[in-house]
Amino acid sequence: MTTTELQALMPLLALSVGATLLMLQIAFVRSIRLTISLTAFIFITTLIACFAASEHTPRSVTVLLQADKMALVFCALFAASALLTTVLSADYITNKDDQPEEYFLLLVLSTLGACVLAYAVHVASLLLGMELLSVALYALIAYPDKSMLPLEAATKYLVLSAAASATILFGFALLYALTGTLLFTELGQQLASLPANSELTVTVAAVLVFAGLAFKLSLVPFHMWTPDVYQGAPSPVTGFLASTAKAAIFVVMLRWFLQAELYRYEALLDAITVLAILSMLVGNLLALQQNNLKRILAYSSIAHMGYLLIILVVCGGSDQRALATEAALYYLIAYTATTIAAFGLLSLICSQQREKEHVELQVVSGLFWQQPLLAGLMLVALLSLAGIPLTAGFIAKFYIFSAAVSISHWLLISSLIVGSGIGIYYYLRIIFIMTQRVEVVATGEMQDMSVPVRVPKGSYVRVVASLLIAAILLLGTVPQPLMAYLRSIL
Repeated sequence: MTTTELQALMPLLALSVGATLLMLQIAFVRSIRLTISLTAFIFITTLIACFAASEHTPRSVTVLLQADKMALVFCALFAASALLTTVLSADYITNKDDQPEEYFLLLVLSTLGACVLAYAVHVASLLLGMELLSVALYALIAYPDKSMLPLEAATKYLVLSAAASATILFGFALLYALTGTLLFTELGQQLASLPANSELTVTVAAVLVFAGLAFKLSLVPFHMWTPDVYQGAPSPVTGFLASTAKAAIFVVMLRWFLQAELYRYEALLDAITVLAILSMLVGNLLALQQNNLKRILAYSSIAHMGYLLIILVVCGGSDQRALATEAALYYLIAYTATTIAAFGLLSLICSQQREKEHVELQVVSGLFWQQPLLAGLMLVALLSLAGIPLTAGFIAKFYIFSAAVSISHWLLISSLIVGSGIGIYYYLRIIFIMTQRVEVVATGEMQDMSVPVRVPKGSYVRVVASLLIAAILLLGTVPQPLMAYLRSIL
């Protein structure tokens, strides 16, 4: 491997070396403060490495990895997301009885898996990145907790994720039997030269792969694990799972879908359309029935993944693929920032509770009067998820809407509008509860129903909250620089 190729892989090397150093530090010097500081340093180094590696791209590094601007954008996004998760985890995880240092090692490893997926252009690197991401998440979801909910959540995710991975492997095995290659671009070339009677087998194989990936993205009807896992997992891990893990899976799925030219198969596009419509409607409808904040956000994430699937359908139009890809990248960036913000607040609240997994709506009652900045963070995050103007979510949804309009797919457009309309209700419901100050009880007296929320010592919470609010509002009010950059790297 040449020096230039190593330079193009600097983000992956930074995470790999960092994980090794972190492992040695935990083995010889067990100190939670040192571990948190070293973990943050690793992610900051990875961010710097992404900028340094951009001078050496695009470049193929063996047949497994493609170092290009898109890979570096998402490596930087995943490193930033992991850095915020580290900061938000500091107070949460140190309040547990067990030794928490390995938690941060697992976070570095899962981020490495996500970055490998951003680089992946071969089935081998796809599976390697996906399993590295997933195996670390199994432990993070249950880390280390003696209560039943985290263990149950981790067990469900482990068993069902293993089944999904097996389904993906079987689908790729069928594609390999037909084409003799596992490289994304060569797969597209070989599929184009197959006889017409092979189309059914190709469609079945692609559907199997998409079914497995749909589980990872928690799309309907593969979504049953999502609310239980989101509720049981530690709040910082839930935010990481909902944002970085899903973004990584969608990025590699989009790259595979485009490079293998799977948009040529109408039956596959029809299946994706059905998944998108079901996810948009079912996710939002089920969220209406929930009183647990984590479960509400779980069903919300199902709907948002349904919105993203519209991009794959739009790719069926030959003149709209650039617009669709640009919309997908912008949506993933906006969704990641918004999700980290929402679960960041839950992390701060849960760190002070004995039963950390139970985050009912009344927990945020009166938050506007106790912690205006944290309430403002949740307000901006919820408005962005709802797609309200002046937030990142509005621009992201408008992108998706424009892409769907470009191919005149009115059924998808209608489902997007109806699903978004339903979503506004339960997002505004949470905001309303945050503004409640007192409640009239049966005696007619006024009783304060708010739950005290104490900000941990130090200014880092306020800094993180301010940065996330600024990022979401900046992406919603001045989106042109990011749009122009994404357009330039495609």
